[in-house]
Amino acid sequence: MTTSAAASSTIFRPRSAIWFTGVVWAIVAISLASSVLTHGTDSLLGAWPLLTIAYVTWWLAWYPAVVIGDHGVVLRNPVRTVSVPWNALVTVDTKYALTLVTPRGKYSSWAAPAPGMFGVHRARTDHVQGLPETTYGPAQSIRPGDLANSDSGAAAYQVRKRWAELLAADRISIGEADRVPVSRKPNWVLLAAGTALVVLSAVTLAN
Repeated sequence: MTTSAAASSTIFRPRSAIWFTGVVWAIVAISLASSVLTHGTDSLLGAWPLLTIAYVTWWLAWYPAVVIGDHGVVLRNPVRTVSVPWNALVTVDTKYALTLVTPRGKYSSWAAPAPGMFGVHRARTDHVQGLPETTYGPAQSIRPGDLANSDSGAAAYQVRKRWAELLAADRISIGEADRVPVSRKPNWVLLAAGTALVVLSAVTLAN
């Protein structure tokens, strides 16, 4: 899992996003270069399937992220982007993925899924220690999805940590969650670009 800071925001992506996107893009680039060297630049007119693979990889692996800022948390998912203001947040769940719970609904992150059995078995003692207080249940128990070595756990740690800091600084109003709207916007541009590439690829392969 990786995080990067931009101004006052923290951007979380799963660790696999970097190498998976990089490997696929490298293969696409090598394939395009080989095609040009073998068949000339005209071969690029039939490169739509390769470009579609590169785009879909970026769209499903690199674009999804959890953006944690001073005003709230943004879940960048492939189909829809959800912006949850801190004042609307009730709790953070990690049963299946990082999930922000508000009075208006639950919103899960594509970029922060809970671990499978292999991830749970790899957990060490330090992966359950030193987490934000709201992580723990009765008798200091935690969900598998809260493990610090998991994508959901790492993202939840960042969300809960910033949430606690803002609460301690009195920068979050209490008792307003029912009245604070949550923004949910379809990623129309990304969907349109993906659809166009798929159509162009289908036409190319059909010819």
